[in-house]
Formats: sequence, structure tokens, C-alpha cells
Amino acid sequence: MNREKYISAIHAELLQMLEKRLSPVALRYGYSEVSLEDNIKWHPLVLVLGNYSSGKSALINEFLGADVQATGQAPTDDSFTIITYDETASPDSPIRVAEVRDGKHLLNDPEFPFETLKKHGQRFAAHFRLKKVNSPFLKTLAIIDTPGMLDSITERDRGYSYQDVIGDLAQIADLILVLFDPHKAGTIREAHTSLRDTLPVRTFEDRVLFVLNRIDECGSLSDLLRVYGTLCWNLSQITGRKDIPMIHLTYSSRAAIDSKNRLELDTSYLQYLENQREELKKAVLEAPKHRLDHLATFLETHSERLSHFLEALLSYRRKQYRYRRKSILVGLLFSLLSSAAAVGLLVHAGGLMSEMDSSFLVSGVTGLAAVFFFLWVALVLKFLSARFHRKQIKALDNLTSLDNQTREDSWQAVKDLTLQFLEKKNGEYSLRKLKKDYRTVRDVFEKGGRELRKALKELGALKSDTPITQSTPRSSM
Repeated sequence: MNREKYISAIHAELLQMLEKRLSPVALRYGYSEVSLEDNIKWHPLVLVLGNYSSGKSALINEFLGADVQATGQAPTDDSFTIITYDETASPDSPIRVAEVRDGKHLLNDPEFPFETLKKHGQRFAAHFRLKKVNSPFLKTLAIIDTPGMLDSITERDRGYSYQDVIGDLAQIADLILVLFDPHKAGTIREAHTSLRDTLPVRTFEDRVLFVLNRIDECGSLSDLLRVYGTLCWNLSQITGRKDIPMIHLTYSSRAAIDSKNRLELDTSYLQYLENQREELKKAVLEAPKHRLDHLATFLETHSERLSHFLEALLSYRRKQYRYRRKSILVGLLFSLLSSAAAVGLLVHAGGLMSEMDSSFLVSGVTGLAAVFFFLWVALVLKFLSARFHRKQIKALDNLTSLDNQTREDSWQAVKDLTLQFLEKKNGEYSLRKLKKDYRTVRDVFEKGGRELRKALKELGALKSDTPITQSTPRSSM
């Protein structure tokens, strides 16, 4: 088996584990609205974020080698645009947009991994589209251009939750570029929220690259250094990192021509930064190489979170069973004592003790106890169960152990899902089925991920022309 076939085999095995073992459980308990594998079947994705003036579209045009996206100093495009390769175009034809598809088509076509975005509503769908472009840059990846982030705009202004959409896209992206420009080296409100809250929860730190774009608009090298230092400081404050995050420096040579025509700038320093531009382009083009590793992380992350989610549901159900069993025993004891006391009072009050047959007395106690127990189950137990449910909902953290940071991070990712499921089902679901599903997911987390990482390690140690004899991990793990 050659390297490419081995990679394909690993990818197919990973998809099978998701499709056969994790997705059915995820869908059954509301962990995911669509099958998990739907998120990773498509091309590697590069998500481009930034302030409205950060030059996202200009940089994308630079990568593609043509003016595909509209550019300008003011906000020019408030749409999320998926830019992918047009395989039907002739290799010799000029680079151009061959096809445009609207949001409704994208959100309902199973070919694309965007079905989960339907929840963001019609207003979002109207600002979502796909462009097919015959640029060689797109042969192995797709780019997602996003609306520029602003200070004053609100969710009501957009008509959808910008941060929720960004989070969903970040979750399936293999690389995320966060762009800034020299004129706004600080961060505006939406960028601040994205960097502080959205991205840390929905993706991993090593997939995020910070980019200072439009550096050709700095008047001199000293101006560039001042802007660079300001941005480093601001990012360190937002991200909470003790180290200074790596910031890539770049600009669009296509846009720089216009810039020089408009402004008299000393841009002689740019010649020393060409390697920075090439390194950024190389990092983007290498996104597909990290695809398998990202998919393995996807499997590990969701199997861990899903098992933690089911663990909390198991804990709730077990506590509920113990509470109900205890309540039923108390109710049974109460019914027996109450009925015995009631019959005793009636006999004593009527002076009929000597005249009553003992069997009749026992029957009276038993019958009255049955009535009391029925009332207990129908009224008291129902009240107590509702109170138990409210108490558990208010103290969800007590459903799971949080003895390390990994567990805390995992719980934060599924805590709201746990709350939603318990409220939807009112705490009533099959414990037996849940136990079986938990064992399935736990098996994937403990064995499947380990075997997959082993296969990837073997793959990474081999040269591209080395034949591979090891077998891929099996879905029966």
C-alpha cells in the first residue's frame, strides 16, 4: 500500500468510526444536530477573520491571483463567502468566478458541511454564499471570507448571532487567520469577543494565526515597529498569554500598487519582509497536510466530550433512581403505619376489637395502606421528583467530577447540552440504553483515538515514496 492510499484508508476508517459509533449516539441525545462526519467530509477549510478594514478580501485576492472579492476602505461585503475550486474550468483559462451559489442551496446540499448553520435563520442564509474559482491555489483547500468585525454593530443589526456563526465555522476550520491593519492595531469589540470568548472554546490555539496586514501603508520601518508592538501588547492582554503571540506580517502586492499611487511612503523596508509573506502563504497551503491530524483531534475531542456528556446523564439517572427508591420505601412505610393507625383508631373508637376477625383487620389495614400508597405515588412522589429535578438542574456541576483542567474544559463544552437534554426529557430516559451508548463512546475515546494516533505516527515517520505494510486501525476497536 502506498502512502496516498494509506492516508485515504486512515481517513475512511476515521469516518467510519464517526458514522457507525459516535454519530448515532450524538444524534440520539442531542449532542449534535447533524451527523458528526458531515462536518469533516469536505475540503480542508481556511477561515479568514478580521476588522472591516484589515484587508481580508485583498489578501484573499492576492492568494488567488485575481480580483475575486470586492475590496475597499469602507465595509464592502457583509456576507460569509465560501471560495472553492472550479474543477470544470480549463487549466489555460484566466482566473475568474465560474459559479455562485446562494445560502439556501449551501445549507441544504449534503455535499457541503454547512447544514448545522441552518439554525442561524433566514437572515444569515441571505448573507451566505459560495463562489467557484479556477485558481490553482484552491486545488487542495477552500477559503471562507467573513464580514468585517465592527465596534458598534449588534446582533439585532445583523439579524443573526455573528459570534455563534464564527464559532461554528471555527469548529470545522483547519486554519484560522485573524487579520489586523496598521490603522487599528488595537482590537474592536467584535474582535475582542471573538479572541477572548468564541475561538478559545470552539477551536485550538495552534490553528489560529495572527496577521498584521497592509504593512505597506506604514510610513516607515519605525512606524511598522510601533504598530507591531502595540498589536503584540493588545493581543497578550486579550488572550491572557504570558508570551507574545507570533504575528505574521504581510500585504497585498496587487493593492500596494494603488497605495503607492495614492500616498508618498518610504516602503523600502518591504523588501526585507518578503520572506514573511511567503511563510504565511506556505502556512495556508499546508493546511491540508494537517487535515488528518485535525480529524484525529476531532474524533478525540468529540468522543471525550460526548462520553463526559453521557456520564453526566448517567449520574443524574442513577441519583434519580436512588432518590425514587428511597422515596418509595418511605411512602410504603408511611402508608403501612398510617393505615394501621387509622384502623386502630376506628376499632378503638367503635369498641369493636373483640367482635372483629383478625383476618378482617389485616385486610382493612392492607386495603387502606394500598390507598395511602397510591396517593403517595400519584401526588407526593410526583412532587418530590419535580423538586429533585429542579435541585439537580440548579447544581449541574455536582453531576460530574471536575478534578483537573481537562475535565473542566470538557464539562464547559457540554454543560449547556446537559441542561437542554434534561429539561427536554424532564429527566426521563432509558438508563439501560444510556449505559450501552456510554460504553460504545468510551471505547472509541480510549482505544480508537490511541490506535489512530499510532497509525498517524507511523505515517509521519515514513517518506512519501515508502511502501506501507501496516494495517490501518479497525473500527471494531
